[in-house]
Amino acid sequence: MKAQEFLDILSKENIDIKELSALVVEALSKKSLKIATAESCTGGMISSLITDVSGSSQVFDCGVCSYSNDIKRKILGVKEDTLMTYGAVSDRVAMEMARGVRLLSNADIGISTTGIAGPMGGTMYKPVGLVYIGVSTKNGLIAHKVLMGEGRDPQRRRIRELSSACALYYALHEIGEI
Repeated sequence: MKAQEFLDILSKENIDIKELSALVVEALSKKSLKIATAESCTGGMISSLITDVSGSSQVFDCGVCSYSNDIKRKILGVKEDTLMTYGAVSDRVAMEMARGVRLLSNADIGISTTGIAGPMGGTMYKPVGLVYIGVSTKNGLIAHKVLMGEGRDPQRRRIRELSSACALYYALHEIGEI
């Protein structure tokens, strides 16, 4: 999904991007569920958005900022083979990160992000703005590929903000509120 597609979906569903975190906390509270985050390219932004909401301590126990592959392996249990075969920016790593943080925290939902926020680091195959969002529940794993670096001058902060919002949107979807 591209940035504009995501913004169009929010508009169509009458969701204000600034209210996503409050909607997630409310939905988790209503269903007595917990969420945990494992963030690389978003650098703790999802955790921050969740904990900005009053009452978030009832639904959020753990956020891991796992910028390095070493932390992805040691803390989140991402397999060395997965990192070597697919690279840190991949759907497989996103899923292993999400599962790892969910198991680490005993949460109902694990959300992860891994990607290239830029402005450096992009390649033809993995451009700036490419982010994989992993979602883990007891029912399974999924990764969503998003491209948040559209335009001639992709802004690092904007890529991180949109990726964080998109992760919250996927969490809301997983909770069953949309």
